[in-house]
Amino acid sequence: MFAYVLRRLLYALPILIGVNLVTFGLFFVVNSPDDMARMQLGVKRVTPEAIERWKAERGYDRPLFFNGAVHGSAQVMDTIFFQKSLKMFSFDFGRADDGRDIAQEIRDRMGPSLALALPTFVLGLVASVSLALILVFFRASYLDFWGVVLCVAMMSISSLFYIIGGQWLVSKLWALVPISGYAPGLDATRFLVLPVAISVIAGVGSSARWYRTIFLEEISRDYVRTARAKGLSERVVLFRHVLKNAMIPILTGVVVVIPLLFMGSLLVESFFGIPGLGSYTIDAINAQDFAVVRAMVFIGSVLYIVGLILTDISYTLVDPRVRLE
Repeated sequence: MFAYVLRRLLYALPILIGVNLVTFGLFFVVNSPDDMARMQLGVKRVTPEAIERWKAERGYDRPLFFNGAVHGSAQVMDTIFFQKSLKMFSFDFGRADDGRDIAQEIRDRMGPSLALALPTFVLGLVASVSLALILVFFRASYLDFWGVVLCVAMMSISSLFYIIGGQWLVSKLWALVPISGYAPGLDATRFLVLPVAISVIAGVGSSARWYRTIFLEEISRDYVRTARAKGLSERVVLFRHVLKNAMIPILTGVVVVIPLLFMGSLLVESFFGIPGLGSYTIDAINAQDFAVVRAMVFIGSVLYIVGLILTDISYTLVDPRVRLE
């Protein structure tokens, strides 16, 4: 198992380096530091002195890849690429354009994002798998037909409709929970009930329909017919055999999502005023704070690669033949 995980980590390292290079090219080659300075200063006729001062304050006055004005290792280390890109591999993200430490902001905002994402993930998975199993249990019936229609209708509606409609109905009309905001500790529950419920409802349609397809494919296998021939009930066949053998395709979508929970939900956090990583990213994009955006892109890449590695490891636990191959 250790050798298998080590191989996956070695495969992931070139991918992460490639993503980092592409991100650096997009931010500093296509969009030069002079362009960043003009956008941040926000004036039409900005002076060259103001641009140079802005670049010097934020470390953008160095050469991109090679600094010929110095000697030794500083020729590589005293460059924008090393200071702004390579340092991210040690999780040194520097400071935002407003002077705040990005790493500290990420640590502070990770809690609210997880408080929203973890209940959404667990409840959404339970609801989707349960609904899919119910539809398969009553397959080819009116319940199955109208259940699929409901799933298609739910997945066809924009998540913005659920957010705005939920805020108007539950918060404004019924006044059951606050319409937006966040509080630390147990007080956060009353602020998270509505966004968690909306997130689960918005995602259960597509997830349940996908799980239903997986279960229907498994239920036509030979081992299911053998189980029925032995006299096992349909409930036992579904929950003990079909659900177990459908774990690999389910894990494909589930395990990859787990690391991305740290990134938060962009729309939900923004609309409900939750100070998580999702709203942090949206605020940085609106403010054109490229330092924060770069850091969030890098973290997202790392977490996605971690998710793929966890998926591969979970495959070996469910089906050891994957590791042998």
